[in-house]
Amino acid sequence: MNLHQNPSPFHWSGRKSDQIEYWHQAIQPVANLKLREDSIKKIGILGYSGEEGVIRNQGRTGTIEGPSAIRKMLGSVALHLPENLPILDYGDVFTLDQDMESSHEVISKTTYDLLKTNHFPVLLGGGHDMAYAHGKGVLKHVKEKGEKLGIINLDAHFDLRPPIKGKGHSGSPFYQLAEENPADFNYLALGIQRAANPKSLFEAAEKFKARYIVMEDFRLHNWEYIEEQIIWFIDSVNKIYLSIDLDGFSSAFAPGVSAPSPMGFNPQIAFKVFELIVKSKKLISLDVVELNPQFDQDNATARLAARSIEYIVRKVFS
Repeated sequence: MNLHQNPSPFHWSGRKSDQIEYWHQAIQPVANLKLREDSIKKIGILGYSGEEGVIRNQGRTGTIEGPSAIRKMLGSVALHLPENLPILDYGDVFTLDQDMESSHEVISKTTYDLLKTNHFPVLLGGGHDMAYAHGKGVLKHVKEKGEKLGIINLDAHFDLRPPIKGKGHSGSPFYQLAEENPADFNYLALGIQRAANPKSLFEAAEKFKARYIVMEDFRLHNWEYIEEQIIWFIDSVNKIYLSIDLDGFSSAFAPGVSAPSPMGFNPQIAFKVFELIVKSKKLISLDVVELNPQFDQDNATARLAARSIEYIVRKVFS
């Protein structure tokens, strides 16, 4: 079953220039998931046009259009990466006939293959259920090297809900990873909102020995404590997989999500976290999820997603 759609050049546009000055000019579309396998370090973009997990979690539909909206905003961003760094767009994985599990298998395998072939994976969502598939691929790669993986999730939610009737959803990715890999689950959640997580999820976090900082404490005036907690976590692992759920941001900055909240964090503290993580030299994979263009305003959320990606990869490759 083919669950992959080739990249479209229409998703990449921006200001014209005689030199390569913007992302849309540097992007190299690659068809049929034929990964470039040389030893050169490169960026590999993969979209997940999926919302079945959001539907199962009773969220608002629309995330299926997330990857293309992020690409459109990222294309016009000025390019400040090394000239010889390939940026490869491998298109989108989609869900057919509500079979989200098959989509996840493709994402897990592709993530693993991207890492094996010297890519820095950048995955675009799509529902946060993608984190289960993404994390599975990263974990397999890291464990084969005998190393320890840490997952850092910027999010309003723990996403530690159990599957529904044995089926995963956008609220269960880290529960599934924890259940399947109890000895290898190292998780730090930043920006957790008590109003969005019942007591049972705090109990689940305790059960899985997850670390977290609640939204009340995830503020700039508390940076010294936040920095200490993040550094402690980073020092306890070998590699980091970073997941950015856009609904963790305040709806003042990110209205275009399935579960908006006015009480989320602001970009300023998020970008300080990004810089701290990248500085460790341990970040190996990234996803940005839950963009819902149907509810976005003037592409504010898509722009925030694009700027987050640009900032992180620029710091990784600087």
